[in-house]
Amino acid sequence: MMKTVHSNAELREELAFVRSQGRTIGFVPTMGALHEGHRSLVRLSKQQTDVTVVSIFVNPTQFAQGEDFDRYPRTLESDAKILLEEKVELLFLPDAAEMYPKGFATSVHVSGVTELYEGAIRPGHFDGVATVVYLLMHEVEPTILFLGQKDAQQVAVLKRMVQDLRLPVMITVGETVREGRGLALSSRNRMLDEEALSESDALYAALQTVRNRVFLGDDPEAAKRAGIAKFERIATHGKLDYLDIVHSETFQSVPSFERVGAPVTIIIAARFGSTRLIDNMKIDT
Repeated sequence: MMKTVHSNAELREELAFVRSQGRTIGFVPTMGALHEGHRSLVRLSKQQTDVTVVSIFVNPTQFAQGEDFDRYPRTLESDAKILLEEKVELLFLPDAAEMYPKGFATSVHVSGVTELYEGAIRPGHFDGVATVVYLLMHEVEPTILFLGQKDAQQVAVLKRMVQDLRLPVMITVGETVREGRGLALSSRNRMLDEEALSESDALYAALQTVRNRVFLGDDPEAAKRAGIAKFERIATHGKLDYLDIVHSETFQSVPSFERVGAPVTIIIAARFGSTRLIDNMKIDT
C-alpha cells in the first residue's frame, strides 16, 4: 500500500527504515499531471530498485514571471490513482514552504549547458530545476534517479550537477513515450486546443525530417533547413523557437558531423497558442 508524506521529516523517517533493511531506493521527481511517460519511469524504478519514491511538487522557482505556473495542471486525485495502480511505495507531497522555508536564499547553478536554448529563453529556469532536484535528492538519498529523455536539456543539466557535486546516485534515463501520431507525452499537452493539438504533429515530423536528411548525408545546416520547412508546412499557426542539432551532453550546436566524437541530439521547441512544447531525438552520426 502506498504511503503519502508531506514533510521532509516524515520522508526521512520512512526511508531510514528502508535503508536499515539494505533495500535500494528509486526516485522519480515529477510536477504531477502524470501520464504514460511518468508511468514508464515508475515501471523502470520498480524493475531496478526495491522501493520507489515519487514526488509531486509544482516548483515555483523554475517558472519565470508570466509563464504558466498558475495554469500548470494539478491533478492530484488522478495522479495518486496512477501511482497506486503502479504499486508505488511512497509518495512525497511537499508544499512550497516545506521546500523553501522562510529565509531560503541558496540556489544551484550549473554553468554552460544551462545558458543555451531553454536556458536562454527561460532565464533562471534550470537554476530552479537543479535546486529543487538537489533538495529532493538530499532528502530521498536515492540509489537511482529516474529521468525522462523528453526533457533532454534538463537531463544534461542534472547529469552535470550529479557529476560535479559528486552525488552518490546513478541516473537512468527513460525513453520518450509518444502518442500514436508521434507527439511526445507532456503534462502541457492537455492545455492544447483542437487546432493546436493538430498542428503539434509538426514537432515530431520536423525531427524525423532532420534525422532522415542526416542519414541521407546532409550536413547539419541542410538537415535543419529541411526540418524547419517541414514544421512550417504543418504548423501554419505555430511559432518555432528553435530547431538545432547539438552535442547531447554540452548542448553546443554541432556545425559539422566530422570529428564530433559524441552522441548528438536534434532539439526543437515551439509555441502553439499560449502553450509551449519541446521535443528531441537522438541520432547516431
